[in-house]
Amino acid sequence: MAKTFYHFLMKYRHPAPKDALSRFANEAYLDHSFPKTSSDYHEISSYLELNGSYMESMAVFDDAWDLYLIAES
Repeated sequence: MAKTFYHFLMKYRHPAPKDALSRFANEAYLDHSFPKTSSDYHEISSYLELNGSYMESMAVFDDAWDLYLIAES
């Protein structure tokens, strides 16, 4: 069974984040409304556009999504 995007993203959590991806993972972990069970790009992207005030840029999400697709293929 494929991992959800959230589950994949959690491997990038770090207590002292040094890059945008780690900061995104840390913030998503703290976001209790994040769509944790989703593997749908549009659902997660829409959620972040409306609720992801912690996002430095949506490009960070797009880069993370590309890594997710590679890992799940």
